[in-house]
Amino acid sequence: MRFHYTFQKVVDLKANEKTQAEWMLSSALGELQAQEKSLEDLLEQRRGLMLALQHAAEQKTPMSKLREMQDYVDYLDHCIARKHSDISRAHVEVQHKQNHLSTKVLDEKVWLKAKDKAQTAFQQSMILREQNELDEMATVRFAMKSL
Repeated sequence: MRFHYTFQKVVDLKANEKTQAEWMLSSALGELQAQEKSLEDLLEQRRGLMLALQHAAEQKTPMSKLREMQDYVDYLDHCIARKHSDISRAHVEVQHKQNHLSTKVLDEKVWLKAKDKAQTAFQQSMILREQNELDEMATVRFAMKSL
């Protein structure tokens, strides 16, 4: 007789939920990495512009051009500040997804443990049934010999 777990669909559902939570965490991590890369690009742009501004200040560059470059540096600073807040939100989202995944992993473990216990109980009952049948056969044989 083959083992059939009554709640197998629940076990499968919990495994699927865990897989989905893993994908969501992966997506959140990808978003965080994209935000960090974007911040690096902005910082590199700002460094380059600051060098150009310094070089322009050393040359005889019109004040309007210097002011325009400084305004762009200010704009980049504003973008960098926004990017830092975006990264903070992405970190919070990653933490949220990690907690969600931990919950799903725990759920799956609970259901797998219940399935393992049920399977062990089934195997024990099958062993006991088989042993009882063997004992009955031995008893019948013994009774037949004594007649």
